Amino acid sequence: MLVYEFIPNGTLFHLIHGSHDRHISLTTRLQIAYESAEALAYLHSWASPQILHGDIKSSNILLDGNFTAKVTDFGASILAPTDEAQFVTLVQGTCGYLDPEYMQTCQLTDKSDVYSFGVVLLELLTRKKAFNLNGEENERSLSMRFLSTVKVNKLEDILDEQINNEENMGFLEEIAELARQCLEMCGENRPSMKEVAEKLNSLRKVLHHPWAQQNFEEMESLLGGPSVVSSEVGSTGFFSIEKKSIIALESGR
Repeated sequence: MLVYEFIPNGTLFHLIHGSHDRHISLTTRLQIAYESAEALAYLHSWASPQILHGDIKSSNILLDGNFTAKVTDFGASILAPTDEAQFVTLVQGTCGYLDPEYMQTCQLTDKSDVYSFGVVLLELLTRKKAFNLNGEENERSLSMRFLSTVKVNKLEDILDEQINNEENMGFLEEIAELARQCLEMCGENRPSMKEVAEKLNSLRKVLHHPWAQQNFEEMESLLGGPSVVSSEVGSTGFFSIEKKSIIALESGR
């Protein structure tokens, strides 16, 4: 007999898609994203041998009574092969979350989990499902819809209205840029889960500062310009909110 911890808040999928009347703050979403990323970072960077989950999705993230995230369902997980030429014979995973590179090569890597986690970030940002069979053909895949929207600078059009406001916009742009990096077609261009977790943790800490919820335009003015999110800069290269926050704290703000 196996005994599991009781999880009163169910899955992240149920929280996001179960009832849109339920308010989910940006703070809660960011906390869930960080804790999930930290769990995957442990599997990739500290577990020995390295563990690849293989089926990251919102329904495989459980939430306890405090909404602490717990990554589950390791049915598709594998130990990272020591031989780089070792391939799997059957692609496993869930439609909407599958790494395109994995589908082409049949080789599961840590960056495959990164891609899937990028889709989970999109679910948290948009409150839309990863794949919608009933949608228009070019809008069935949330990742493709997101990338098309960002390409024409219309991020606000796809964000969940509960968090889509001027106060949150700087943070939402940073999270969206991180998601975009996770969804790079080439796995080598994606950040590691350790880098993703560090970025989310930095944003989470900034969001918890009492002055962080002030008018974002005021903060930009005081810090000498907007926080630019560039699609041409790597995961550690753009001048982000948390870097500006360090400047603000050092200047006595």
